[in-house]
Amino acid sequence: MESITRKFQAPRGNFFLFGPRGTGKSTWLRQAYPGALFVDLLDPATHRALLARPELLRELVDGNPRARVVVIDEVQKAPALLDVVHQLAESGTRRTVRFVLTGSSARKLKRTGVNLLAGRLARKTMHPFLASELGERFDMTAAMRRGLIPLVVFSADPREALAAYVSLYLKEEVQAEGLVRNLGSFARFLEAAAFSHGALLNVSAVARECGIGQKTVEGFFGILEDLLLAYRVPPFTRRARRRMAHHPKFYFFDAGVYSSLRPRGPLDRPEEIGGASLEGLVAQHLRAWIAYGSSPLNMFYWRTKSGLEVDFVLYGEDAFTAIEVKASRSVFPRDLRALNAFLEDYPKSRACLLYGGDRRLKVMGIPCVPCDEFLRALVPGKPLPA
Repeated sequence: MESITRKFQAPRGNFFLFGPRGTGKSTWLRQAYPGALFVDLLDPATHRALLARPELLRELVDGNPRARVVVIDEVQKAPALLDVVHQLAESGTRRTVRFVLTGSSARKLKRTGVNLLAGRLARKTMHPFLASELGERFDMTAAMRRGLIPLVVFSADPREALAAYVSLYLKEEVQAEGLVRNLGSFARFLEAAAFSHGALLNVSAVARECGIGQKTVEGFFGILEDLLLAYRVPPFTRRARRRMAHHPKFYFFDAGVYSSLRPRGPLDRPEEIGGASLEGLVAQHLRAWIAYGSSPLNMFYWRTKSGLEVDFVLYGEDAFTAIEVKASRSVFPRDLRALNAFLEDYPKSRACLLYGGDRRLKVMGIPCVPCDEFLRALVPGKPLPA
């Protein structure tokens, strides 16, 4: 696999590194810590041995005295190892060992002891590629269709790899962990959930669409979030001057995953699908930019009851920026109505419009930046390129 320099920076000391399968956690760790002791829980023999006898980890550490870093890959498959890691990390009689624990699912860890290490291990996340990581390899149109999961990007057949990736989570994660009783219902749910990508989340509407109970559907959404395959963006209501929407927006973690799951037919407008895909692509870049950066920021959206909506609001000590995304190649004054309303309510904020054209514009005082240019220039640790 071709080597791409990632923008991710590891914290000092012990840490959790979460991220969906295929986002490059293991590859990055092997490059960053070539002399580390790697404990791969995806290896059946290793998994069985440590599941049966977690204290074997202590013996592995003692048996590799030159290893200053111990990487436990997919730690959620043997949560009891957290007790041993805790003991080793707190032991003053042993040599200094740094622990890095990776995971692609937070579900088991939530139930079985992740709080034991709360405050002792930093929590970091690995995301799909950023455009700034890929450089000249980045193709926005291809990214909207196939996404930016490294496992897919470097495949000889990205379409087939993406389809296999989506089915892998149905078979390996959902089925193997017994998270749902009826895989058919979950598959129908995934298709229905694709219509919620980039939209306000309406659980009852999804339940009606796929013919499943509302509580079950809420549980399915929780599974997607625990498997790090999706996330919710809350509304920005701080010091609101208008009546605001209160439901979160929903996104799959990668534009390609959304594109693969989204049903298509004669009644589906391509521009509607493309618009949601582009918005999701921007969302995943902003999430990675925040996660890899050093300034604490949160991402929201803003929507009034009258229907004015700004796709993203970045809020924190060092930023207060509203971002609207339009797939069209032209910008009209009506496209800026929501941003102007936001600036009216929050005059200390900044605003920009990302669009599908290829020229930087300034319309009604608001910068309008080509989306491709914005994504390529979005580098963690540096200001927003707008």
